[in-house]
Amino acid sequence: MSRATVVVFLILFATPSFASDLASAIDSLESEWAKVYYQSDESLQRKAYPGLIDKAAELGKRFPRAAEPKIWQATIIATNAAFQPSLEALSSLKTAKRLLEEAIAIKPEALDGAAYVTLGTLYYMAPGWPISFGDNQLAEQMLQASLKINPDGIDANYFYADYLLQQDRSAEAEEYLRKAAQAPLRKNQYFADSQLQNEAKLALASTQQRKSNTGKNKFQAIFTAATYNAD
Repeated sequence: MSRATVVVFLILFATPSFASDLASAIDSLESEWAKVYYQSDESLQRKAYPGLIDKAAELGKRFPRAAEPKIWQATIIATNAAFQPSLEALSSLKTAKRLLEEAIAIKPEALDGAAYVTLGTLYYMAPGWPISFGDNQLAEQMLQASLKINPDGIDANYFYADYLLQQDRSAEAEEYLRKAAQAPLRKNQYFADSQLQNEAKLALASTQQRKSNTGKNKFQAIFTAATYNAD
């Protein structure tokens, strides 16, 4: 067997195992993060995140050419920033941004476009210049890019809706909240998806309630004015 044939043979038969190992490690990391993120004890979150960051960094070393570890490393770094002093938090957000940009350069569609979702979210949540890199226009571009890759995904729809709500575009946000609330749950991310779907349902109900109250308030204002004029 020639050397070239051996190389091809190894690529063909090693790649599935490589992909399987990476997928399994990503699922495990996602599961650990979700359990920490969606529980209410902040002291436990504060203690758990550094260890998760180390695990994600180690996974990145094992798979240096893969986008997925970079996405999760960025996600955990960004969520941990909430527990850091301001200057450290801003530095962490910049690190997360860099990792997500690297992930997009490697494989934009990795994890159903999750790098675009997270980067878009950072753009609209981070302070703007000169404090940080926050930029609403870029946020919308990133979030729309994620929707092109995964138009029916919970993450893509929920965070684009959240962005629209932040921009006082609640009528537009309803469509995406509804899609997030009705999206199928992924088996390998069932817990995180179910938690986010519940948030989407609550946000949708709140948006609809505000719209209903606005209509009532307008009617009440008209009625009050009519009564005042009649008097």
